[in-house]
Amino acid sequence: MSNPNVATPIQQTLKTARHSALLKRLASSLILPALGIALFLLCWQGLANHIQTSLGQFPGPLQVSEQFSGLIAAHQREQEKAAAFYQRQDERNARLLASNPAAKVKIRPYTGKPTFIQQIFTSLYTVAAGFVIASLVAIPLGIVCGLSKSLYSALNPLIQVFKPVSPLAWLPLVTMLVSALYVSDDPLFAKSFLTSAFTVALCCLWPTVINTTVGVAGIDKDLNNVSKVLRLSPLSHVRRIVLPAALPMIFTGLRLSLATGWMVLIAAEMLAQNPGLGKFIWDEFQNGSSNSLGRIMVAVIVIGLIGFALDRLMLLLQRLFSWDKNAVLR
Repeated sequence: MSNPNVATPIQQTLKTARHSALLKRLASSLILPALGIALFLLCWQGLANHIQTSLGQFPGPLQVSEQFSGLIAAHQREQEKAAAFYQRQDERNARLLASNPAAKVKIRPYTGKPTFIQQIFTSLYTVAAGFVIASLVAIPLGIVCGLSKSLYSALNPLIQVFKPVSPLAWLPLVTMLVSALYVSDDPLFAKSFLTSAFTVALCCLWPTVINTTVGVAGIDKDLNNVSKVLRLSPLSHVRRIVLPAALPMIFTGLRLSLATGWMVLIAAEMLAQNPGLGKFIWDEFQNGSSNSLGRIMVAVIVIGLIGFALDRLMLLLQRLFSWDKNAVLR
């Protein structure tokens, strides 16, 4: 009788194949990327040691990590100052009310310099606003163009003309329009924020328009015939047939638009002086201290990591909402 604890040759072969496949997946997902990053860091450090600028030696990975730690520490110190400011204000107002219950207390916001972390959130908030504005315009426009060949033929020249326009060209026009139209003694939004957001929107809506148009125009004729048989209204046709079928292409356009908007935002913030990452880079460049290059490199790496995270977020949403999971590319 054969021992049940002893693997047969076929079982041993299957076990070896499973281990080999596991090692290959591990190598492709962890080992090779880690080796690539390590090689990049070594090359970066080696080149940095031989580059001298007007501000000193070009920063390597170690210097950049030190500057990142310094920026985090500066943020923590600023948070402590803000907490102490509000505590003093609360204590002062409490004493004032104790001596005179009818007195009017003043609550003033803390007006310290924005920290690097706060500037990151400002940039995220700005690009989100611009992306939402662009999507609200681009998706309906793309659907209409995809459903009507005549309208697409009329609008396509305009799309092709405005699509390659640089944010540096849009920004002066947007700045003048915001200054002329947004006039208020107590503005809800800063003009620099609106200028940056609308510039992002103008630059990042075109990929969504084009991909939505292609997705809607490429819907299977059988689906359109089903809609005709069911006698769906135009709105029901769009909601039940067009959107589900074109969703993969729409999300592809949204991913491209978000990536474009994130790149455009940095240039827009530099010129509009919106207190985000773009202004942080510009201020450090103008500052010209020995730490400026390291801090600029910190901002560059953070911008890249955030861009990667935003793309992964859009991919996750696409997988969540798309009915065709195989159409979602990595």
